[in-house]
Amino acid sequence: MEQLTKLAVKVGEYRRGQTMTEYALIMAAVAVVVFVGYQTMGTTINTLLGSVDTKL
Repeated sequence: MEQLTKLAVKVGEYRRGQTMTEYALIMAAVAVVVFVGYQTMGTTINTLLGSVDTKL
């Protein structure tokens, strides 16, 4: 019975590690999307400000 309990604890630890890995992958994907969005918006805003500056 003791070995069965140890096995159940090991399985629980594996699942916890797997969940943490999944969260890390999700956070990495979110960071990439935010970075790309920031780069795109930065270029757009810079172009818009350049256009306004030229008209002034």
